[in-house]
Amino acid sequence: MKKALITGITGQDGSYLAELLLGKGYEVHGIVRRSSSFNRERIEHLIQNPDVYRTSLFLHYGEMTDSSALNRILERVGPDEIYNLAAQSHVRISFDLPEYTADVDALGVARILDAIREVGLVGECRFYQASTSEMFGSSPPPQGEDTPFHPRSPYAAAKLYSHWMVVNYRKGYGLHASSGILFNHESPRRGRNFVTRKIALAAARIKMGLQNSLALGNLDAKRDWGHAKDFVRAMYLMLQQEEGDDFVIATGETHSIRDLLDRAFGRLELDWKEYVTVDERYFRPTEVDVLKGDPSKANRLLGWKPEISFEELVNEMVDYEMTQLSL
Repeated sequence: MKKALITGITGQDGSYLAELLLGKGYEVHGIVRRSSSFNRERIEHLIQNPDVYRTSLFLHYGEMTDSSALNRILERVGPDEIYNLAAQSHVRISFDLPEYTADVDALGVARILDAIREVGLVGECRFYQASTSEMFGSSPPPQGEDTPFHPRSPYAAAKLYSHWMVVNYRKGYGLHASSGILFNHESPRRGRNFVTRKIALAAARIKMGLQNSLALGNLDAKRDWGHAKDFVRAMYLMLQQEEGDDFVIATGETHSIRDLLDRAFGRLELDWKEYVTVDERYFRPTEVDVLKGDPSKANRLLGWKPEISFEELVNEMVDYEMTQLSL
Protein backbone atom coordinates (compact mmCIF):
# COMPACT_ATOMS: atom_id res chain seq x y z
CA MET A 1 0.00 0.00 0.00
CA LYS A 2 1.37 3.39 -1.04
CA LYS A 3 1.66 6.14 1.57
CA ALA A 4 0.90 9.76 0.73
CA LEU A 5 1.53 12.80 2.92
CA ILE A 6 -0.63 15.87 2.30
CA THR A 7 0.11 19.28 3.77
CA GLY A 8 -2.98 21.48 3.77
CA ILE A 9 -5.25 18.42 3.97
CA THR A 10 -8.03 20.45 5.62
CA GLY A 11 -8.23 22.86 2.69
CA GLN A 12 -10.30 22.67 -0.49
CA ASP A 13 -7.69 20.85 -2.57
CA GLY A 14 -6.37 18.75 0.30
CA SER A 15 -9.80 17.32 1.10
CA TYR A 16 -10.53 16.38 -2.51
CA LEU A 17 -7.05 14.91 -2.93
CA ALA A 18 -7.45 12.84 0.25
CA GLU A 19 -10.70 11.41 -1.12
CA LEU A 20 -9.06 10.63 -4.46
CA LEU A 21 -6.05 8.86 -2.93
CA LEU A 22 -8.13 6.91 -0.40
CA GLY A 23 -10.28 5.74 -3.30
CA LYS A 24 -7.12 4.43 -4.98
CA GLY A 25 -6.16 2.42 -1.90
CA TYR A 26 -3.53 4.77 -0.46
CA GLU A 27 -2.69 5.18 3.20
CA VAL A 28 -3.11 8.93 3.57
CA HIS A 29 -1.36 11.08 6.17
CA GLY A 30 -2.20 14.75 6.63
CA ILE A 31 -0.47 17.57 8.47
CA VAL A 32 -2.78 19.81 10.50
CA ARG A 33 -2.00 22.85 12.62
CA ARG A 34 -2.67 22.70 16.34
CA SER A 35 -5.28 25.34 17.13
CA SER A 36 -7.76 26.25 19.84
CA SER A 37 -10.53 25.96 17.24
CA PHE A 38 -10.88 23.05 14.82
CA ASN A 39 -10.93 23.74 11.10
CA ARG A 40 -11.58 20.27 9.73
CA GLU A 41 -15.06 20.63 8.24
CA ARG A 42 -13.91 19.60 4.78
CA ILE A 43 -12.58 16.23 6.00
CA GLU A 44 -15.00 15.71 8.89
CA HIS A 45 -16.90 13.06 6.92
CA LEU A 46 -13.65 11.09 6.64
CA ILE A 47 -12.79 11.54 10.32
CA GLN A 48 -16.25 10.32 11.35
CA ASN A 49 -15.90 7.17 9.22
CA PRO A 50 -14.44 4.42 11.47
CA ASP A 51 -13.44 2.40 8.41
CA VAL A 52 -11.22 5.30 7.28
CA TYR A 53 -9.92 7.37 10.19
CA ARG A 54 -6.88 5.86 11.92
CA THR A 55 -7.16 2.93 9.53
CA SER A 56 -6.17 4.48 6.21
CA LEU A 57 -6.27 8.19 7.16
CA PHE A 58 -3.95 9.61 9.82
CA LEU A 59 -3.45 13.20 10.98
CA HIS A 60 -0.26 14.69 12.43
CA TYR A 61 0.24 18.05 14.10
CA GLY A 62 2.77 20.24 12.31
CA GLU A 63 3.48 23.61 10.74
CA MET A 64 5.21 24.76 7.57
CA THR A 65 7.08 27.18 9.84
CA ASP A 66 8.46 24.36 12.07
CA SER A 67 11.38 22.47 10.54
CA SER A 68 11.72 20.01 13.43
CA ALA A 69 8.06 18.98 13.18
CA LEU A 70 8.37 18.44 9.43
CA ASN A 71 11.47 16.30 9.90
CA ARG A 72 9.79 14.18 12.58
CA ILE A 73 6.69 13.59 10.48
CA LEU A 74 8.71 12.58 7.42
CA GLU A 75 10.79 10.15 9.50
CA ARG A 76 7.69 8.67 11.14
CA VAL A 77 5.55 8.32 7.99
CA GLY A 78 8.16 7.53 5.30
CA PRO A 79 5.82 8.62 2.49
CA ASP A 80 6.02 7.45 -1.12
CA GLU A 81 4.40 10.69 -2.29
CA ILE A 82 4.26 14.16 -0.72
CA TYR A 83 1.71 16.72 -1.86
CA ASN A 84 2.50 20.21 -0.56
CA LEU A 85 -0.76 22.15 -0.63
CA ALA A 86 -0.33 24.18 2.56
CA ALA A 87 -0.22 27.93 1.96
CA GLN A 88 -1.51 31.35 2.84
CA SER A 89 -3.35 31.35 -0.46
CA HIS A 90 -5.38 34.58 -0.50
CA VAL A 91 -3.78 37.09 -2.87
CA ARG A 92 -5.39 40.21 -1.39
CA ILE A 93 -4.51 39.21 2.19
CA SER A 94 -0.88 38.67 1.16
CA PHE A 95 -0.54 42.46 0.77
CA ASP A 96 -1.53 42.82 4.43
CA LEU A 97 0.57 39.87 5.64
CA PRO A 98 3.62 39.76 3.33
CA GLU A 99 6.06 38.42 5.94
CA TYR A 100 3.76 35.61 7.08
CA THR A 101 2.97 34.75 3.46
CA ALA A 102 6.68 34.47 2.67
CA ASP A 103 7.37 32.40 5.79
CA VAL A 104 4.73 29.80 4.90
CA ASP A 105 4.58 29.86 1.10
CA ALA A 106 8.27 30.39 0.34
CA LEU A 107 10.41 29.31 3.29
CA GLY A 108 7.94 26.59 4.23
CA VAL A 109 8.67 24.86 0.95
CA ALA A 110 12.42 25.23 1.49
CA ARG A 111 11.97 23.58 4.89
CA ILE A 112 10.09 20.56 3.60
CA LEU A 113 12.39 20.10 0.61
CA ASP A 114 15.42 20.12 2.87
CA ALA A 115 13.64 17.78 5.31
CA ILE A 116 13.25 15.28 2.46
CA ARG A 117 16.99 15.50 1.83
CA GLU A 118 17.96 15.36 5.51
CA VAL A 119 15.75 12.37 6.29
CA GLY A 120 17.12 10.50 3.28
CA LEU A 121 13.95 10.29 1.22
CA VAL A 122 15.47 11.53 -2.06
CA GLY A 123 15.03 8.58 -4.40
CA GLU A 124 12.44 7.09 -2.06
CA CYS A 125 9.57 9.54 -2.45
CA ARG A 126 8.04 11.88 -5.00
CA PHE A 127 7.14 15.51 -4.29
CA TYR A 128 4.36 17.70 -5.65
CA GLN A 129 4.35 21.48 -5.20
CA ALA A 130 1.24 23.59 -5.69
CA SER A 131 2.48 26.50 -7.77
CA THR A 132 0.09 29.15 -9.06
CA SER A 133 -0.90 31.05 -12.19
CA GLU A 134 -0.48 34.24 -10.14
CA MET A 135 3.27 33.87 -10.79
CA PHE A 136 2.61 34.94 -14.40
CA GLY A 137 1.16 38.22 -13.19
CA SER A 138 1.33 40.80 -15.95
CA SER A 139 2.53 38.40 -18.68
CA PRO A 140 -0.02 38.40 -21.51
CA PRO A 141 -2.23 35.35 -22.07
CA PRO A 142 -2.29 32.53 -22.91
CA GLN A 143 0.25 31.49 -20.26
CA GLY A 144 2.16 28.23 -20.62
CA GLU A 145 5.18 26.60 -19.05
CA ASP A 146 7.56 28.83 -21.04
CA THR A 147 5.75 32.11 -20.34
CA PRO A 148 7.93 34.55 -18.32
CA PHE A 149 6.96 35.06 -14.69
CA HIS A 150 6.03 38.58 -13.53
CA PRO A 151 4.51 38.22 -10.04
CA ARG A 152 2.26 41.08 -8.94
CA SER A 153 1.62 40.26 -5.28
CA PRO A 154 3.52 39.07 -2.19
CA TYR A 155 1.67 35.76 -2.59
CA ALA A 156 2.87 35.33 -6.17
CA ALA A 157 6.44 36.34 -5.28
CA ALA A 158 6.54 33.81 -2.43
CA LYS A 159 5.18 31.08 -4.68
CA LEU A 160 7.76 31.92 -7.34
CA TYR A 161 10.57 31.38 -4.82
CA SER A 162 9.16 27.99 -3.89
CA HIS A 163 8.66 27.09 -7.55
CA TRP A 164 12.32 27.67 -8.33
CA MET A 165 13.39 25.84 -5.17
CA VAL A 166 11.56 22.77 -6.47
CA VAL A 167 13.38 23.07 -9.80
CA ASN A 168 16.71 23.34 -7.99
CA TYR A 169 16.10 20.32 -5.75
CA ARG A 170 14.99 18.35 -8.81
CA LYS A 171 18.12 19.23 -10.78
CA GLY A 172 20.56 19.51 -7.89
CA TYR A 173 19.63 16.47 -5.81
CA GLY A 174 17.73 14.26 -8.25
CA LEU A 175 14.47 14.56 -6.32
CA HIS A 176 11.40 13.44 -8.26
CA ALA A 177 9.66 16.78 -7.87
CA SER A 178 6.86 18.32 -9.92
CA SER A 179 5.10 21.66 -9.76
CA GLY A 180 1.55 22.15 -10.91
CA ILE A 181 1.10 25.72 -12.08
CA LEU A 182 -2.56 25.75 -11.20
CA PHE A 183 -4.96 28.32 -12.54
CA ASN A 184 -8.02 29.26 -10.50
CA HIS A 185 -9.97 26.25 -9.30
CA GLU A 186 -13.09 26.37 -7.19
CA SER A 187 -15.80 24.25 -5.57
CA PRO A 188 -18.39 24.42 -2.80
CA ARG A 189 -15.44 23.81 -0.44
CA ARG A 190 -13.75 27.07 -1.40
CA GLY A 191 -13.12 29.50 1.47
CA ARG A 192 -15.80 32.13 1.94
CA ASN A 193 -13.33 35.00 1.47
CA PHE A 194 -12.62 33.98 -2.15
CA VAL A 195 -14.64 35.79 -4.79
CA THR A 196 -16.30 32.72 -6.35
CA ARG A 197 -17.64 31.43 -3.03
CA LYS A 198 -18.47 34.98 -1.94
CA ILE A 199 -20.63 35.47 -5.04
CA ALA A 200 -22.34 32.07 -4.83
CA LEU A 201 -23.18 32.57 -1.16
CA ALA A 202 -24.41 36.14 -1.67
CA ALA A 203 -26.65 35.14 -4.58
CA ALA A 204 -28.25 32.42 -2.44
CA ARG A 205 -28.65 34.71 0.58
CA ILE A 206 -30.23 37.45 -1.56
CA LYS A 207 -32.62 34.89 -3.09
CA MET A 208 -33.60 33.75 0.43
CA GLY A 209 -34.12 37.36 1.61
CA LEU A 210 -31.16 37.21 4.01
CA GLN A 211 -28.97 39.82 2.27
CA ASN A 212 -29.61 42.97 0.27
CA SER A 213 -26.34 43.73 -1.53
CA LEU A 214 -22.87 42.51 -2.41
CA ALA A 215 -19.71 44.65 -2.53
CA LEU A 216 -16.93 43.53 -4.89
CA GLY A 217 -13.71 44.89 -6.36
CA ASN A 218 -12.59 44.74 -9.99
CA LEU A 219 -15.46 43.33 -12.07
CA ASP A 220 -13.39 43.31 -15.26
CA ALA A 221 -10.71 40.87 -14.02
CA LYS A 222 -10.68 37.73 -16.14
CA ARG A 223 -9.68 34.31 -14.86
CA ASP A 224 -9.40 30.72 -16.07
CA TRP A 225 -11.71 28.89 -13.63
CA GLY A 226 -11.89 25.11 -13.24
CA HIS A 227 -13.16 22.64 -10.64
CA ALA A 228 -10.87 21.55 -7.79
CA LYS A 229 -11.81 17.90 -8.34
CA ASP A 230 -10.36 18.04 -11.84
CA PHE A 231 -7.21 19.77 -10.61
CA VAL A 232 -6.34 17.30 -7.83
CA ARG A 233 -6.58 14.54 -10.42
CA ALA A 234 -3.81 16.34 -12.33
CA MET A 235 -1.67 16.48 -9.15
CA TYR A 236 -1.93 12.72 -8.78
CA LEU A 237 -1.06 12.12 -12.45
CA MET A 238 2.11 14.23 -12.17
CA LEU A 239 3.57 11.96 -9.50
CA GLN A 240 2.85 8.85 -11.59
CA GLN A 241 5.26 9.99 -14.33
CA GLU A 242 8.77 8.59 -14.69
CA GLU A 243 10.34 12.01 -14.13
CA GLY A 244 9.35 15.18 -12.34
CA ASP A 245 8.36 18.21 -14.40
CA ASP A 246 6.31 21.41 -14.35
CA PHE A 247 2.78 21.52 -15.78
CA VAL A 248 0.24 24.27 -16.36
CA ILE A 249 -3.17 23.03 -15.22
CA ALA A 250 -6.02 25.09 -16.63
CA THR A 251 -9.20 24.89 -18.69
CA GLY A 252 -7.92 27.16 -21.46
CA GLU A 253 -11.06 29.32 -21.14
CA THR A 254 -11.37 32.74 -19.54
CA HIS A 255 -14.33 34.41 -17.87
CA SER A 256 -14.73 37.79 -16.20
CA ILE A 257 -16.19 38.50 -12.77
CA ARG A 258 -19.20 39.84 -14.67
CA ASP A 259 -19.58 36.46 -16.41
CA LEU A 260 -19.43 34.77 -13.02
CA LEU A 261 -22.12 37.09 -11.68
CA ASP A 262 -24.30 36.47 -14.74
CA ARG A 263 -24.14 32.71 -14.22
CA ALA A 264 -24.48 32.68 -10.41
CA PHE A 265 -27.33 35.19 -10.10
CA GLY A 266 -28.95 33.95 -13.30
CA ARG A 267 -29.14 30.47 -11.79
CA LEU A 268 -31.56 31.95 -9.26
CA GLU A 269 -33.36 34.22 -11.77
CA LEU A 270 -31.81 37.35 -10.29
CA ASP A 271 -30.24 40.37 -12.01
CA TRP A 272 -26.89 40.97 -10.26
CA LYS A 273 -26.79 44.60 -11.40
CA GLU A 274 -29.56 45.35 -8.90
CA TYR A 275 -27.48 44.12 -5.96
CA VAL A 276 -23.75 44.44 -6.69
CA THR A 277 -21.70 47.53 -5.83
CA VAL A 278 -18.03 48.23 -6.47
CA ASP A 279 -15.92 48.94 -3.39
CA GLU A 280 -12.31 50.14 -3.82
CA ARG A 281 -11.33 48.37 -0.60
CA TYR A 282 -11.43 45.09 -2.53
CA PHE A 283 -9.05 46.22 -5.28
CA ARG A 284 -5.48 44.94 -5.11
CA PRO A 285 -2.60 47.46 -5.01
CA THR A 286 -1.36 45.83 -8.23
CA GLU A 287 -3.92 44.11 -10.44
CA VAL A 288 -3.61 41.06 -12.67
CA ASP A 289 -6.02 41.68 -15.51
CA VAL A 290 -6.19 38.39 -17.43
CA LEU A 291 -5.09 34.84 -16.63
CA LYS A 292 -5.70 32.17 -19.26
CA GLY A 293 -3.73 28.93 -19.19
CA ASP A 294 -2.43 26.75 -21.99
CA PRO A 295 -2.80 23.17 -20.68
CA SER A 296 -1.61 21.47 -23.88
CA LYS A 297 1.46 19.92 -22.20
CA ALA A 298 -0.68 18.35 -19.48
CA ASN A 299 -3.16 17.20 -22.12
CA ARG A 300 -0.37 15.56 -24.10
CA LEU A 301 1.88 14.06 -21.42
CA LEU A 302 -0.53 13.41 -18.54
CA GLY A 303 -3.61 12.61 -20.57
CA TRP A 304 -5.39 15.17 -18.43
CA LYS A 305 -8.38 17.27 -19.44
CA PRO A 306 -10.98 19.03 -17.28
CA GLU A 307 -14.30 17.23 -17.07
CA ILE A 308 -16.42 19.88 -15.32
CA SER A 309 -17.35 23.05 -17.24
CA PHE A 310 -17.45 26.60 -15.90
CA GLU A 311 -21.23 26.59 -16.06
CA GLU A 312 -21.47 23.30 -14.17
CA LEU A 313 -19.02 24.57 -11.56
CA VAL A 314 -20.96 27.76 -10.83
CA ASN A 315 -24.29 25.93 -10.80
CA GLU A 316 -22.92 23.42 -8.29
CA MET A 317 -21.62 26.18 -6.01
CA VAL A 318 -24.90 28.12 -6.07
CA ASP A 319 -26.99 24.97 -5.57
CA TYR A 320 -24.83 24.00 -2.60
CA GLU A 321 -25.39 27.36 -0.92
CA MET A 322 -29.14 27.16 -1.48
CA THR A 323 -29.22 23.67 0.03
CA GLN A 324 -27.20 24.76 3.07
CA LEU A 325 -29.41 27.79 3.70
CA SER A 326 -32.53 25.62 3.46
CA LEU A 327 -31.41 23.23 6.20
